[in-house]
Amino acid sequence: MLGYERLAFGSTADAFRLLMSTEEDGIDVGKLDLFNVAEIKRPKDGAMELKFFDRLKALDQLGNIPEDGGAAVSLYEALKTSARGLGGGGDDT
Repeated sequence: MLGYERLAFGSTADAFRLLMSTEEDGIDVGKLDLFNVAEIKRPKDGAMELKFFDRLKALDQLGNIPEDGGAAVSLYEALKTSARGLGGGGDDT
């Protein structure tokens, strides 16, 4: 759910900063928030192409998630029960 929220409402400022930068700017790409970027291409002509994830699809997916967590809570409970069975302990963490 948090990932969809970041896709739907997250900033694209760092992606724009990368797009407008030159090699002389020395931008550390590792420090940029490019979570919303699906694809980066640099064709031979020296241009840069950025493809973003679809915000509307992310919003649609957010709308499909039940408010109580629904399947995500059920999956978590199943994993927790399974892990407890493998570990043989009663640790609830």
